[in-house]
Amino acid sequence: MLRHLLVGLSLIYFNCEILHADEASEAKGLEVAKIIEEAGKKYDSDSSDMEMILIDAHGSKVSRSLKGETLEGSDSNGKSLLEFISPADVKGTKLLTHSHKTKDDEQWLFLPSLKRKKRISGGARSGSFMGSEFSFEDLSNGSVEKFNFDLLSESESQWVLKRVSKKRSGYSKQVMKISKKYSNPVEVEYYNRRGDLLKVAEFSEWKKFTVGKKNFFKAMKIHMKNKLTNKQSIFSWSNRSLGGKIKSSKFSPARLR
Repeated sequence: MLRHLLVGLSLIYFNCEILHADEASEAKGLEVAKIIEEAGKKYDSDSSDMEMILIDAHGSKVSRSLKGETLEGSDSNGKSLLEFISPADVKGTKLLTHSHKTKDDEQWLFLPSLKRKKRISGGARSGSFMGSEFSFEDLSNGSVEKFNFDLLSESESQWVLKRVSKKRSGYSKQVMKISKKYSNPVEVEYYNRRGDLLKVAEFSEWKKFTVGKKNFFKAMKIHMKNKLTNKQSIFSWSNRSLGGKIKSSKFSPARLR
């Protein structure tokens, strides 16, 4: 009887220790996420030329040119616009995103061939963006309030965070390797709803920008690799500028035409 009681007390103590450790890692994870989010604020705007490269499982490549513009808002309520410039079959296609701090982001895709725009919502957000390995969800806002965080590990140069969406998502979790130097992810693992590793994004070719008295580091290349299909997609940036003047009227859904 005494032995069973001691075992029971030991299990209670052990479970409490695990609970406290989990709470500590979650608190630390949230703290790190807030540090990263704050480091990325007050850039005002971001405009650039972009290239999207689609690579199939056999290594064949298709290249597309885009222009990208982002207007920073208050409390993570920013707006972004992607417009395809070439080739001809996608020219004029536009993706408009209105980011929100807590509620779901709003996204509209304009298709010139149909001369209409459609709203991307619900389960469609986990769908492929223009045949790439990036989903619409990947191109929307990742504000801290939308996720639960857990610090998995920390080294001198990086944090490793797990984040799980509080809202409907195509992912069960994401595991992020975050550079302390760049205050940004250098690698993100995306796990599907079954818990399998679906794809991995690698961020590289870092460049420093200065807006006012604040420095920002931006990856000029994101390489997304699908681990289930062996397909890949690459986003790269050129002629990138932060802090310029961009008219907010550009980001109206009514102007998608």
